[in-house]
Amino acid sequence: MTAQPDLAVAPLPSVPHWESTPADLPSAIREVKAALRARIEASGRTVEEVFAVVEQRVRARVEEIAAARGRGETIWPVIEYADIAAGTVSAEALAKLRQRGCLVVRGHFDRQQALDWDRDIVDYVESNRFFETYRGPGDDFFGSVGSKPEIYPIYWSAAQMQARQSDRMARVQAFLNSQWKHESDGVRWFDPDRDSLYPDRIRRRPPGADSNGLGTHLDPGTLDLWMTEAYQRAFRHLFDGTVEEYDPWDAAHRTAGPQYPGSTMCSAFRTFQGWTALSDMDNDQGVLHTVPIPEAMAYLMLRPLLPDVPEDDMCGVTVNQVFPVSERWHPLLLEALSGIPDVRAGDSVWWHCDMIHSVAPVRDQQGWGNVMYIPAAPWCPRNERYSAAVRDAFRTGSSPTDFPAEHYERSWSNRFQADDLNSTGRRGLGLD
Repeated sequence: MTAQPDLAVAPLPSVPHWESTPADLPSAIREVKAALRARIEASGRTVEEVFAVVEQRVRARVEEIAAARGRGETIWPVIEYADIAAGTVSAEALAKLRQRGCLVVRGHFDRQQALDWDRDIVDYVESNRFFETYRGPGDDFFGSVGSKPEIYPIYWSAAQMQARQSDRMARVQAFLNSQWKHESDGVRWFDPDRDSLYPDRIRRRPPGADSNGLGTHLDPGTLDLWMTEAYQRAFRHLFDGTVEEYDPWDAAHRTAGPQYPGSTMCSAFRTFQGWTALSDMDNDQGVLHTVPIPEAMAYLMLRPLLPDVPEDDMCGVTVNQVFPVSERWHPLLLEALSGIPDVRAGDSVWWHCDMIHSVAPVRDQQGWGNVMYIPAAPWCPRNERYSAAVRDAFRTGSSPTDFPAEHYERSWSNRFQADDLNSTGRRGLGLD
């Protein structure tokens, strides 16, 4: 893989940046907002003119989605795993994937395999008396769902690791990574054919459960998206007068930039967030929704610069919380919020890393709602750095450092072991 550049591309000279949270956050917000406005105006355009370009583009997408709903069409693209494996995905399906930024992979795994993994996870936690020792949610955000427990802070079961290191998972991840522009100006920003192993939790929601769901939000960062040097470069077209050139599928500068330390963050660069279904789920049973418009990130980044937003406010974005999306500041975007279709155990669900998403509430859920969270996180300098922490967590059975320090599995003798890693797993942990 080509060595990462020293990021010596011309910086935005009039925009201050920080590599960790400023001590005086309100003052820093005012300073960076003023600098970004000045940068836009130096290009000969106003903030309102630049935002209007983005708003027009996003509004066209919202109207397309509304029209598709009116025709009774499924908003989420659906592609068969067999077509991904055979390289026979149609040009039309690829175009829809890039337009919507989300995907259901039908038959990613055999249904019985997924059901077996679900059963194995139950055996794993029960054999280690997890329910007797469960201390409650380790973070406030996922704790808000209301059912207890719904998100299991479990990372190292055989089922999860078998799915992460499987050939079928690697093929889908490589397919998704390839939708991104991963080379530019002689730099290879990531390797689309090699994923880092990003361990995440599981969700198990039983029949009859009541769940509050999760509000509309996104996960690629918070204030660091405006206030760190690498992200200012990643979003350069929004602030330098070339907004028409902004491409939500361009990975340039995203694979090295830091996030501010906080309780809600992701140290890795993910092209897509994702989960694999361990049960059948109907689309009205508290399922994932997204705003299937990758370009919406430009709207979110520019919206705080408009004059109706207080000078020390970024439309509610702050540290130690997820990036919120609200009716107050983003009503146009929320018009496009769309749920997944029905899925079966073994299907997988994916959404662009910048995508607004939520989980709908449910009362008296019908059927199980069980998933393993597994993203696409291609090998790159940022992910290689995080892999060192992942290796340590794997060896000791600890919770990975991106997650609350709960460490349930440290003493569980039947967790997945190093001898069980295949070549994909070893490469994903940076061991080969």
